[in-house]
Amino acid sequence: MQTILITGCSSGYGLETARHFLVNGWNVIATMRTPREDILPRSERLRVLPLDVTSEASISATVKAAGPIDVLVNNAGIGVVGAFEATTMSHIRKVFETNTLGVMAMAQAVIPQMRERRSGVIVNVTSSATLAAMPLAAAYTASKQAIEGFTGSLAHELAYFGIRAKLVEPGYAPTTRFSHNTSVRIEDMIPEAYADFAAPIFAAFARPALTTKESDVAEAIWAAVHDTSGKLRFPAGQDAVALANAG
Repeated sequence: MQTILITGCSSGYGLETARHFLVNGWNVIATMRTPREDILPRSERLRVLPLDVTSEASISATVKAAGPIDVLVNNAGIGVVGAFEATTMSHIRKVFETNTLGVMAMAQAVIPQMRERRSGVIVNVTSSATLAAMPLAAAYTASKQAIEGFTGSLAHELAYFGIRAKLVEPGYAPTTRFSHNTSVRIEDMIPEAYADFAAPIFAAFARPALTTKESDVAEAIWAAVHDTSGKLRFPAGQDAVALANAG
């Protein structure tokens, strides 16, 4: 029976992915900053562990407690929407600490055991913002685009040891807490000078033609984990798939 460790399981994609793998018979290690046992079905195959991907000590303790990991899913992330001009560098650093460096640190922590076993999968969850340039998302896109390049290069290194690295690229999911998962309010990120530019963009966000569901992402992660064809990118959700095909 295989074991998967998923970061950012308190809500959204991470929570749904943990449910999906649990239902399908896997051992699941669901990690979150503040562990909650009540949000997932009770199971002897489930462990909920605390994890802060911006803390080396937390990563080390969690990976040690987890034991052998067959699959790592780097899902934890911070959203940021707003004019780049109004995005403070301190907040940009915070976004990169989680979305970029946290992913790299988690990968680095599990690669040695996977390399020794010559097997394993690392799935990094990015965004459809990497598939097409989108307004009011410059800092966020940069944090995710870095992981696209990182994963593509890493896949070559790890393939030598029988380890696979994959990307899952979710679209826009209105039902997640993406816009709330930040310490900065969107209203504070739109200066008055940008108001007329931003208004139609937010109006379009409110009436999207195509969207992504949490289950779309869980299914894409499942597909990525089981893929042995060498495919790197797995867009998730109708909007992400449409963008990927348009590109």
